[in-house]
Amino acid sequence: MPDADLDSLMRLAAFEHVGKLSEVHDHLTAVHLVPGFIFQGERIPLVNPQRGIFKPRQMRFLLSIKTVFPRPGGRIWYDDQREVHRQIFEGDDAIDYAFMGENPDAADNRWLREAFENQVPVIYFLGIAPGRYQAVFPAFVSGWDASALKARVAFGVPDQESLAPPANALERRYALRAVKQRLHQASFREAVITAYGGRCALSGLP
Repeated sequence: MPDADLDSLMRLAAFEHVGKLSEVHDHLTAVHLVPGFIFQGERIPLVNPQRGIFKPRQMRFLLSIKTVFPRPGGRIWYDDQREVHRQIFEGDDAIDYAFMGENPDAADNRWLREAFENQVPVIYFLGIAPGRYQAVFPAFVSGWDASALKARVAFGVPDQESLAPPANALERRYALRAVKQRLHQASFREAVITAYGGRCALSGLP
């Protein structure tokens, strides 16, 4: 089987697996993501716990990107950790995603460029609280800027049968609105839970 066909089948299996996880869980954690999924009897990872841009060795193209929600008082490693929620809720049609480090030709950043050039659908694990993620897919690398050390990420139109990138700005805005509606509920819930330290405001019980 050609590499491109195998990559597409693995990608669809990853999307199906993450979709099922998201139906069962309000948010995803390392417990859900690190085990990966099984494809043709082999385990395929979904993420690299130490890095935000991930391509499994079994796949030709990038599979997932991740933005970590910073812990209170913790170090902010990349601009998108500060900006992504604001861009989603205030933005127009796409968001910025910071390169790994300052070398555009580093492997992680090349994977972003290859995903951009080939319009490959990926999974975006967006941090909504420390250690907690919402999976948004399909997402597409819609721009790649070596001088700014940033990529642009647009989201796929919801309920579309094909995994094609949005065809124009109108579709990108529509897709971003759908993501915004999904995340508003999740982000608000997580913010309240974090504010109360994971305990009931009335009884103090976990």
